[in-house]
Amino acid sequence: MTASMAQSELIRSSPVVGYPISIAPMMDRTDRHYRYFMRQLTQRTLLYTEMVTAQAIKHGDRDHLLGFSPEEKPLVLQVGGDDPQLLAACARSATDFGYDEINLNVGCPSDRVQSGNFGACLMSQPELVADCIAAMMASSKIPVSVKHRIGVDELDSYDHMAKFVDTVASTGCQRFSVHARKAWLQGLSPKENRDVPPLRYEDVYRLKRDFPQLWIEINGGIKTLPQTQAHLEQVDAVMIGRAAYDTPYLFAEVDRQFFGDNREVKTRSQVVHAMLPYVDHWTGQGLKLNSITRHMLMLFHGQPGSRTWRRVITENACLPGAGSEVLQEALAEVEKAAATVASLAR
Repeated sequence: MTASMAQSELIRSSPVVGYPISIAPMMDRTDRHYRYFMRQLTQRTLLYTEMVTAQAIKHGDRDHLLGFSPEEKPLVLQVGGDDPQLLAACARSATDFGYDEINLNVGCPSDRVQSGNFGACLMSQPELVADCIAAMMASSKIPVSVKHRIGVDELDSYDHMAKFVDTVASTGCQRFSVHARKAWLQGLSPKENRDVPPLRYEDVYRLKRDFPQLWIEINGGIKTLPQTQAHLEQVDAVMIGRAAYDTPYLFAEVDRQFFGDNREVKTRSQVVHAMLPYVDHWTGQGLKLNSITRHMLMLFHGQPGSRTWRRVITENACLPGAGSEVLQEALAEVEKAAATVASLAR
């Protein structure tokens, strides 16, 4: 069966297809507290979990691994694995927990995923990926998607990527998020794999031209909203990674610019105040404050008082019993710094 025949037979409606902006799944970053924080800035952007392995979902505390707040939606669960049966069970769990989509990681280059034969190494096994996706789709009531690289090691030609996508799309999978760098599994660290291989945006643009029926999202090195707009002239969607973490207030304008949402944009101070009840709830449950505030350190990036904001939080959020008063103290220092700058400018 060809990809086009399978798609015509198996295409399902998706609440996720149609989201032009997403924040990439990032290990040790896109946990539930980061996602709740980002929801104070953008209501419409599609969010992802960190990658969770199929083995962890099978054997671990699913409530801890998969739990989220309703405010975080729309939300995608990203999973890692290469066993179709285990991944099918993950898809059922994603449906049960209320996720909007489940995504298979075929792009992570870390040693841990190589030893488990998942992540970027699966780029060399498109038939296995297709088997995994087919099993997930058969077990799930929600859309199933793939995040992958443009290539891996010596298998880095456009033709190889196109064959990979065509093989996986034959299952009826419609959504492909493409990191526009290849992965080197030997010789480069995961960090180096995010920077050293050159970006090949044109390969992703070409993929969209060759597969117009698929939803193609581009990822890699995208830092600004003007860059985002330029990419959207070539592909269906843009996924932003590190810039979403290092400069989170970038997303304060996303709903207005890309979703036509005319609600008032929150100031940084309003974002902090919106987080206080959430902080009180979780610290009241025994969570360390810095589990939440570590994601907020860059909220005032580029603003007067940003260094003081980070210092007050870093020094105090780790202390026993620390709560929302730490954020209030840090905010007061930022507002004092902003007032000083404003008075000097007059």
